Formats: sequence, structure tokens, C-alpha cells
Amino acid sequence: MGKLRTLKASHLSQRYELEDKIHKHYPAEVARLNERIAGYKADCKRVNELVLTDGYPMVIDGTSFTPEEKKAAGTAILEACKAMTSPESVPLGHYRGFDMDLSYEPFNKEYRITLKGALSHTVALGTDIFGNITRLDNALEGMEGKQKNCEEQLAAAQTQMATAQEQVQVPFPREQELTDKTARLAELTVTLKLNEKDREILESVPDEGDMEPAQRVTGRER
Repeated sequence: MGKLRTLKASHLSQRYELEDKIHKHYPAEVARLNERIAGYKADCKRVNELVLTDGYPMVIDGTSFTPEEKKAAGTAILEACKAMTSPESVPLGHYRGFDMDLSYEPFNKEYRITLKGALSHTVALGTDIFGNITRLDNALEGMEGKQKNCEEQLAAAQTQMATAQEQVQVPFPREQELTDKTARLAELTVTLKLNEKDREILESVPDEGDMEPAQRVTGRER
């Protein structure tokens, strides 16, 4: 009986957890992923549709650098890092249709550029002049892969929510057994209480040897 009650309590706990996920966690996760997917789609479109006759110029602190001037552009990025006096984000320029902010992350001791479109795409910088521009390009061109990853996560979250909605409807498999045993226990409890009451009544009747003479005579007359 005790084990059945423990199993029932565990079943209810799992059901409450599923209900919480169905009403809070999964809807929030689906909304978040849909928002990310929409953002990636917009930013991918920005990257793919940007057509410039002179390639992709990079603007750093107001100075424009053509694709042939990667060395100068990479140097300008490092110079902007050296000129920072605070870890707080500051405008740096723009590249391939995205505004760029520069910041410093003290914990990891690294400078970062954030490309700002519909979403923000943060890139950790190194010390290589050409490598930093390659990192920016990789971040922009890798957004389609990130969009696909979000779409896969969304499909998984929707499947998990559907599964949870089915599982929350499943009753405790041993409910009838628990009901029957509970009813039997109640019957036994009532019987035991009645027996206890009879015993108390019998114990309250004094023995004949304990009666006064008048009580014994009266008892015989009856």
C-alpha cells in the first residue's frame, strides 16, 4: 500500500512537471526559436542580396577600405582595439551591410566585434591582421548553418511538446489497485474501531466480585 502511494505521488509529480513544460517552457522555447529563425533569414538575405560593384568595403572609424586593402583594414581594427579606454561597447564602423560595435571582454581578455543586423553576431578577435577579417566573413557566411540548426531545434521542441501532451493524459497504471486497497483498508479500519468500542464497553462493566451486595442482589432479581 505504501509503495503504491509512493508510485502514485511520483506519477503526479511527473505529470505536474509535464504540465508546467506544456504551458510555459515549450511555448517560450518555440517563440524564441521562431524569433531567431526569422532573424537569421533576414540577415542571410542581407548578406546574399548585397551586391556592390567594388566588392565589400569595410569602414573603420570613418575610413573606407576596399577588399584589396585588407591589410590596412585589419591594422585599423587592431589600432581601434589599442585605443579603447573602457570595455564598454563603442561604434566601430560597418561591413557587408552590418554595423559593427567593438568591445572588450575582461574575463576572457579578448576584444570582440558585434555585427548588428536583425540579430547580433559576436566575433572574438585575435592578433592576426588578416585573420580577424576572415573571422567576420565566416560569421556572416555561417548564418545559414545556424538558421538550419535553429530549425532543427524548433522541430525537436515541437515534437517534445506533442509527446508531453500525450503523456500528461496517461493515468496512473495501478489506479484501480490503489483504489481497491484503499477501500479495503477503510473497511478494516471501521471494523477495528467497532471491535475496539466493544472491548471498551466490556471493560467498563465491573466484575461480580467488585459489586456491592445490593448490586449483586439487584442483578439476580433481574
